[in-house]
Amino acid sequence: MSTPTNHEKARSVLELEVNNHPGVMSHVCGLFSRRAFNVEGILCMPIGDGRRSRIWLLVNEDERLDNMVKQLHKLEDVLEVSRHGTEHRVFTQLEEYFRA
Repeated sequence: MSTPTNHEKARSVLELEVNNHPGVMSHVCGLFSRRAFNVEGILCMPIGDGRRSRIWLLVNEDERLDNMVKQLHKLEDVLEVSRHGTEHRVFTQLEEYFRA
């Protein structure tokens, strides 16, 4: 991903480890939707034996993002939240793959 220009917003990648069962993605996306916070990209994959999943969210940086991370921690099925810059390999590799 490229460095943002003046008219582009900086982005972050949120990496979540969650319990894997129906409705978890809906709860995560609902949190963003209720706060009118757009998610630019989503990737979700099961990990280990499939009882847990990893969700990556590509989001625009703004003053509400720290609060969004705090709210994610409060969701029952969210076990861990990490915040990365856009250089995080998951979205850069996808972008490279689709450009090829």
